[in-house]
Amino acid sequence: MRRALHQLCRIPPSSLQQRICGVATVAASPRGEFSMIEDNDLSVFEKILGKNNVLTEDLDPYNTDFLHIYKGSSKCALFPTSSEEVSAILRHCYSRNLAVVPQSGNTGLVGGSVPVYDEVVLSLKKLNKNFEFDPRTGSVECDAGVILEEANNRLAPEGYTMPWDTGSKGSCLLGGNVATGVGGARMLRYGSLHNHITGLKVVLADKNGSVVNFGSKMKKDNTNLHMHHLFIGSEGQLGVVTGISMCAVPKPSCVQVAMLGVNTYSECRDILQLARLHLGEILSAFEFIDGASMRCLDENKKLRSVLTSNPSFNVLVETMGSNEAHDKEKMDNFLKEALNKGLAVDGVQAANAQEAAYMWKLRNILPIAALPDGFLCEHDIALPLEYFYEIADILRQRLGTMATRVISFGHMAEGDNHINISAKIYSNELMAKIYPFLCEWTIEHGGSISAEHGIGQERRTYAQIGKGYQVDLARQLKRQFDPKCILSPYKMIDAFAS
Repeated sequence: MRRALHQLCRIPPSSLQQRICGVATVAASPRGEFSMIEDNDLSVFEKILGKNNVLTEDLDPYNTDFLHIYKGSSKCALFPTSSEEVSAILRHCYSRNLAVVPQSGNTGLVGGSVPVYDEVVLSLKKLNKNFEFDPRTGSVECDAGVILEEANNRLAPEGYTMPWDTGSKGSCLLGGNVATGVGGARMLRYGSLHNHITGLKVVLADKNGSVVNFGSKMKKDNTNLHMHHLFIGSEGQLGVVTGISMCAVPKPSCVQVAMLGVNTYSECRDILQLARLHLGEILSAFEFIDGASMRCLDENKKLRSVLTSNPSFNVLVETMGSNEAHDKEKMDNFLKEALNKGLAVDGVQAANAQEAAYMWKLRNILPIAALPDGFLCEHDIALPLEYFYEIADILRQRLGTMATRVISFGHMAEGDNHINISAKIYSNELMAKIYPFLCEWTIEHGGSISAEHGIGQERRTYAQIGKGYQVDLARQLKRQFDPKCILSPYKMIDAFAS
């Protein structure tokens, strides 16, 4: 039986959203002048969706983010199964001035997919019925609630695969991938989502709950502004993506993986240049792992490096192609050149899929490898390669014994550096040494404070650094699509910020 809400919907007493487990406290904008949900609203939602698709109890999984850092206080989660149902929900929320947070797989790392206050959670998990694939063209049309791994499983028998990959592929949804502009390790091989998304079905939070098809299924279509690109990386703040038209890519028949040990960061850059020249079109990943990261894996996860030389730096190189003899010759030549030139001091090539999987395991587990240290502060920045690793050394010197470790790893070919800082416990002194210094230094050196994780709640405070006019334009744009700014307020495009 549904519980009465008139006593449950209380605004959190503080405007500070505290990151639980001792993580940093981030100031949110004050709650906007939105209505609070009432029993009548739930009755409307139940009429639209049916009672089984309106949840008012056991809401922690929808109020709490993937890392258990942010927790909102939404009183209901809705589970539409079609664009029409999403439209009806947003139409009602517009009329009642109810704030809404769209939520896909809730695997994000910056608190973007959970409420800040008591926003209605609009989950896309059940919007997953449609998946159409044309093997002659590689075109896919599907619902936004399809899981990335399931999409790959459907494409595999036809010899195709998705052009992006993430560590959360077993639970992240395609709509969330689009909304966050997901990057991943294979961006080097296939490019960004913008290369592959040809059209989006989007429901707007206007008075009509307008369902709009932006772009088309055609790969070439210059009949209008390519407005679907605006929604890629918009974090659900312009509209709710419910359908996707995109291009899959042929599944490679030959995959090779190697790990190289390197003494200096400068030589890592040289090896990247060598890989681009020797491996060319089959180069699919170039992952950077510093020595501190490898020590962290050894100490916290009991995972040993495949290299015996204990190098200062490690690079994981992967190729994907369709001609085994051709690809192996290219990889062999590249590895010989790297060793003969003295750029690499050690190297191991995976002899089979199991060995390749272990090398990737070393890289993929790094985001959580420092958690056993106690407190973990994660960063996802992009920098020009000349400054890519400098910031790690600067932070080690700046933080000294306040930090247990500073580890650096990431997608080096795109300048994407994951800087993770651990300590025994959270302290204001530590955070004051990190922020805003890290963000300001990154911007001053031509980088981005968010390479692929987005802004969400975590980075909202620093999103405007060096981008004042762009932020103003983004707010104006949001009001065109979302007139009352009810979609994910207080986050990347904060319409209520002073």
